[in-house]
Amino acid sequence: MAQKFKAGDIVLLKSGGPAMTVSRENSSNSNRYDCVWFKGASREASTFDSETLKLYEAPKKND
Repeated sequence: MAQKFKAGDIVLLKSGGPAMTVSRENSSNSNRYDCVWFKGASREASTFDSETLKLYEAPKKND
């Protein structure tokens, strides 16, 4: 199975939440990704199924 995300990609949960950075593909399951984000000054981390994530798209500027 082809890797959907790579380390350094910025992703969001499809259900919402903070922007997260993919730190790596999970070594025990290639369909899961280890992600990190900050909640205030606190660093958070968790692993998510690829089906629950989408690439972050920066908001479009209104010219």
